[in-house]
Amino acid sequence: MDTKAAFSTASKHYQKGRYTQSLEVINQLIDIDKSPKVYALLAKALLKLNFRADAATAYTLAGRQEPLREDFLREAMLLHFETGNEGEVISIANQIFSLALKDPEVAFVLAAIFLRRQQKELLGGLKKVLTGGGHLKHLLMASKLLTDDLYDPGNLHIVETLFKKHPENITFRTLFLIFCREFSNLAQVDKCAAPVFKSIAAGDMSHVRLDNPFFHLHWCGDEALNKLAVHDTVALPPGHAATRRRMPHKWAKKIRIGYLSSDFWPGHATMKLLQRILELHDKERFEIVLFDHSALDAQREADFDLSSWGEIVDIRSMSDQAAASAIRAREIDILVDLKGHTKDTRARILNYMAAPLQVAWLGFPGTTINIDLDYIIGDHFVLPDTSKQHFHEKYCRLPECYQPNDPLHRPKPRPVTRAEHGLPDDAFVFASFNGNRKITSEMLDVWCNILRRTKNSVLWLLCNGQFAEANLWTRMEQRGISRKRVVFTRRVHYDVHMDRQQLADIGLDTFPVNGHTTTSEQLWGGLPVLTVKGTNFASRVSESLLNAIGIPELVAPDVQAYEDMAVALAADPRRVATFKARLDENRYIKPLFDAERFCSHLETAYEMMVARAKLGKEPDHMDVAALPARTLPFHADEFAAQVIAAE
Repeated sequence: MDTKAAFSTASKHYQKGRYTQSLEVINQLIDIDKSPKVYALLAKALLKLNFRADAATAYTLAGRQEPLREDFLREAMLLHFETGNEGEVISIANQIFSLALKDPEVAFVLAAIFLRRQQKELLGGLKKVLTGGGHLKHLLMASKLLTDDLYDPGNLHIVETLFKKHPENITFRTLFLIFCREFSNLAQVDKCAAPVFKSIAAGDMSHVRLDNPFFHLHWCGDEALNKLAVHDTVALPPGHAATRRRMPHKWAKKIRIGYLSSDFWPGHATMKLLQRILELHDKERFEIVLFDHSALDAQREADFDLSSWGEIVDIRSMSDQAAASAIRAREIDILVDLKGHTKDTRARILNYMAAPLQVAWLGFPGTTINIDLDYIIGDHFVLPDTSKQHFHEKYCRLPECYQPNDPLHRPKPRPVTRAEHGLPDDAFVFASFNGNRKITSEMLDVWCNILRRTKNSVLWLLCNGQFAEANLWTRMEQRGISRKRVVFTRRVHYDVHMDRQQLADIGLDTFPVNGHTTTSEQLWGGLPVLTVKGTNFASRVSESLLNAIGIPELVAPDVQAYEDMAVALAADPRRVATFKARLDENRYIKPLFDAERFCSHLETAYEMMVARAKLGKEPDHMDVAALPARTLPFHADEFAAQVIAAE
């Protein structure tokens, strides 16, 4: 065969759009000519015929011949990524990694893989490349990398520089505002958020659509807007969920529950809530599998025995599609995503039809937009009927509170003095232990009003560092608050934190994102929390918790009432003492910390979901009925013995 003539013929067929004829000639030619140009032409023809995986292989063979052809290997890498062959992507990346430091598309592919695999040490050099990319997806990936560590000075410098150079860029403005909120730079927040609110008022939702759904909640309590924050997610095709539900599935006697999270270690806030529930699941009726994509290494398994939680399945090295296939192969009946749109999420696994029932719970306080979900687990406070229009998930409402709590492993407060924590003995102490990003300008101004209206009071304020502290000081001094009226504190060991909360008189909640784990910790620690009636899931959590512990009076109807109630409480220490006594009395009898009762309600919810699915019915809103109210503390003697043994 005249290889030169054959290549020319194949090329002409390709150029004239006769891809099948071109492929026929190449298939004969390639037996005697395996040069890069032949493999590259093969790849192009295969690509035109939509054989994308085969085209990736052909480009790989073209690029790996000596000398290496970066252009062919680049095309191979992108196609391997598109077709889910991450092993080949990484293999090629080892050969042309320098290209990732100048090519935004290659950087995007590697960032997506490294971020999912929690190999964050490999991401550093990709951030600047992505910020210079010409496609929106590059900027959104850069946003994800830069907000992964808000305390990295390098990330802050990049964001400040980008916003200064391109103030009109929505992504860069959004990033800058995220960092400003984290460090309580409220002056910059007010200034730079003003155009955002102006554009929303004019009907332009661009700033909302490009916002990270999690950070979006920290400035917007409007559910109608929350559901528009799609960020880098993509809408599912019509009928996707229905197709998943119709897939063949073998139901077993036991209901197989899969929990999906990166938080399966005792120190995480989620596990401080959930650990006891995992231990209490009825193993005669339920099979529990934990699909783990945690960043922690094998040392975690060496330090903690997780066997009582369920079977651990490590999916860190799997692509989303591969993980979904592994979950499906285990015939999981209900896959419960515990992350939603929060840091280190792998919620997109659910978009690959992982289980016949897919549920959102606990991690993300709102609708998980563009993720294939049947239900969201909540309660009547966080998920009122009026909000159904803002959720694509069907409600599954537990009867008392959606938030589990762990009365066994959570330490009980020990005696401690105000002097140990720098607090005045004779002052009324307001406290906020919520994250600084939750403190809005409006909230801080209300706190300043409270301090001005209550003479012998101080605000005990958790702060994430010196920059936030300086910014908060500036704001409060501008509003006439003396430095003697504020006591800043830092994060401390968990046991110490649980001890110190009781020293305050009233906890001041934040809006539009309440304390979630933080509020339950305060209530467990003996500190009554004052909150505002919310307008979305994230701002209704404390109301749910306060009702579950039996102190609904501390839910103010609006912000002005919140301020007035705080002032009135400071003038009525006997009423505060009554609230504290009720917390102590209710701890072991009311639903909030009753893990056994909660687990029973949750398991009933799972059984209701499965029963409906077995009948071939589509998911629909459902409410779980409450067990009879307790008249005696839950397992008081047994519980005390367990606590002593645990200590």
